[in-house]
Amino acid sequence: MNYDESVRALLALGRELAAPQQARVQKFGLENVTTLAAALGNPHRAAPCAHIAGTNGKGSTAAMLDSILRAAGLRTGLYTSPHLERINERMRIDGRDISDEAFAAAWTRVQAAIESLLAAGQLAAHPTYFECITAMAFVAFAAPENQRVDFAVYETGLGGRLDATNIVVPEVAIITSIDFDHENFLGYSIEEIAGEKAGIIKPGSWVVSSAERPEARAVIAQRCRDLDARLVEVDTAWQIEKVQASDGCYRAVAAGPHSQKKLAVEPPLPGRFQIRNALAAATAARLLAERGFPLDDAAIERGIRSVRWPGRLERLGQRPAVYLDGTHNPSGARELLKFWEENFQGRRILLVYGAMRDKAVDEIAGLLFPHADLVLLTEPRQPRAISAPLLAEMTAHLAKHSAIVPDPAEALERAIAAASPDDAVFATGSLYLVGDLRG
Repeated sequence: MNYDESVRALLALGRELAAPQQARVQKFGLENVTTLAAALGNPHRAAPCAHIAGTNGKGSTAAMLDSILRAAGLRTGLYTSPHLERINERMRIDGRDISDEAFAAAWTRVQAAIESLLAAGQLAAHPTYFECITAMAFVAFAAPENQRVDFAVYETGLGGRLDATNIVVPEVAIITSIDFDHENFLGYSIEEIAGEKAGIIKPGSWVVSSAERPEARAVIAQRCRDLDARLVEVDTAWQIEKVQASDGCYRAVAAGPHSQKKLAVEPPLPGRFQIRNALAAATAARLLAERGFPLDDAAIERGIRSVRWPGRLERLGQRPAVYLDGTHNPSGARELLKFWEENFQGRRILLVYGAMRDKAVDEIAGLLFPHADLVLLTEPRQPRAISAPLLAEMTAHLAKHSAIVPDPAEALERAIAAASPDDAVFATGSLYLVGDLRG
């Protein structure tokens, strides 16, 4: 099967989150992916790995850890979701998207295994889109023709406990910030959501946590005690000194434990919160060094400094400043608002907003819209997107001025045209919207 055929076959499966009210027990489980991985020869066991869960920051943290590992000379596999423009972005080998040929080869192997298992009655149902993509990443990272990776970094897709990635046994697990999102799948309290994310913790494992909410930290700590896992919390492991800001990016000096030298933390990704994500990656890297991996602080600093992670406060223009950002939940909206307050005081904000229909758009709009001089309501080209007219019915009263512009590209063009050189234009609400605007 060639690349285009592979993509079409996968997209035909990709509706498992299209009905947000469907019961979570019908959506997730590890049985299918465990059976499929075994039929493929358990490729997820071929390389040591890190496993990352969390509400926000897990993608940035995964990218930074991957960059650190590559700075140390290791050949890496990085598995993240969703993609912005091309599905290949979900699987990166040594810092590059997997090739079309390698993608098609991985799907061909996975599809053949699925057909064989279904014919033998060993699968209750066809694996989901995400289960298939996850199995493909396992295969791709272990494939001799791809020069098998030295180390893999896996980001969960949703939750943790029942996420398809959760059959890996990592050298280190990382849990980033915990907040409200996907409640219909993960639960309606921080404790429930944290419990799902903490499901990636295995007996005797090493765990890094950058969760801030006390109730989430308590759940993670209890899970580690129950499983005799070693827990290192970013808040207690580091003392942050000398935070400086420059053009929306932040750098700091962090003092670690046990008289280790101070670390220069200089992520090129905008937002103060990226310091915390960088320290989560740095903590994981130091733990991996304890386990014998060839990582030192110089590699940590170089890796953080050289990371690239598009679509997260990604700056496209200068005058006016134009940013694309994947904020899609209230916690992310609060961080974006903080970014505005720290970097755009006294300047007009023009906002392009589009979202998925299963998101807390009323709460996000309540946080962001009153601070924008103009809000253009649009809709990402995705089946789960909320229509721009319906979005206007729900949120327009929260904006000073608003307009409906269903086409994302036209909405961004209109926002830029309405902006003066000193204004700032932000397009946010969904990574799918970001992907539309980058395409």
